[in-house]
Amino acid sequence: MRAAVIHRFGGPERVVLETLPRPVPKADEVLIRVHASTVSVADYRVRSLDLPKGLGFFGPLSLGVVRPRHPILGMDLAGVVEEVGAAVTRFAVGDRVIGLPGSRFGAHAELVRMKQDAPLALAPTGWSHEDAVALLFGGVTVLGFLRLRPITPGLRVLVNGASGSVGSSAVQLAAHLGATVTGVSTHAELVTSLGASRVIDYRSADFASSGEQWDLVFDCVGNAPFDRVSASIAPGGTLFLVIADLAGMLGARRNSKKLGGLVTGSNPSPTSADLERLTSLAEAGVLRPVIEKVYEFDEIQAAHARVGSHRKVGNLVLRVTPSES
Repeated sequence: MRAAVIHRFGGPERVVLETLPRPVPKADEVLIRVHASTVSVADYRVRSLDLPKGLGFFGPLSLGVVRPRHPILGMDLAGVVEEVGAAVTRFAVGDRVIGLPGSRFGAHAELVRMKQDAPLALAPTGWSHEDAVALLFGGVTVLGFLRLRPITPGLRVLVNGASGSVGSSAVQLAAHLGATVTGVSTHAELVTSLGASRVIDYRSADFASSGEQWDLVFDCVGNAPFDRVSASIAPGGTLFLVIADLAGMLGARRNSKKLGGLVTGSNPSPTSADLERLTSLAEAGVLRPVIEKVYEFDEIQAAHARVGSHRKVGNLVLRVTPSES
């Protein structure tokens, strides 16, 4: 099989396509022919070791010191089950699936093994692999946070970074659940089409100094720590730090007490139930994918360069195996 491999940390040029042995599934595993994945900010951070402030010491302990611990990146996939282990009962050969290898990575390859009880589910009916995979990274992240503090009708929600992969999902889900959504983005037309009632262009206005308050703030950018935005959160409200530095993580409990609500950068691990809910929402027309560009597998270096620009809109989809094959 072909796989995108990194042998040393560094720039996009470190990602190279190589031919590796075909994986063999264990008894409780399925072997998936990957048709699409995404190149996300997580892939960028692992490849470059460009980590949030304060995490530079701890990052290599989990990501690798001399060389990457996970040489094949890719946290999400959409594809077709090609082989099943003897003990597999949830899936059959030929099933179209979506899955999240998550922090194990490995999805930037033509074939991936996953346990049948891993975050894995049938793909939305009638959706292309490219559209289906674009739901995962942002959608599951948002659903995880909403398990900690659900959105109720009438809640005032602000999404900082509303046009990214996580932010675009947060806008859609919050609007669907009845919230009044304000997006922070330079892409007003897109964010409004996703369900925001108002969009603040950060180039001309700072939501944190406006004097306005929201019940829930999603920080999908990493530039809205508690000390900067606490006055913008209503008493008893919530701050979800989708991107948190070390200070934000360590201060979350203390800041929750100050707010009388919830401040957190911790996101529960995704489950198959999360993926099944995403599928249901997609099939019901509640969620639509936001894709800036679909890259072919041999364009993966260009995809890494684009995600490293920190200017992408929605998702960068990687077509690993063309559907006609």
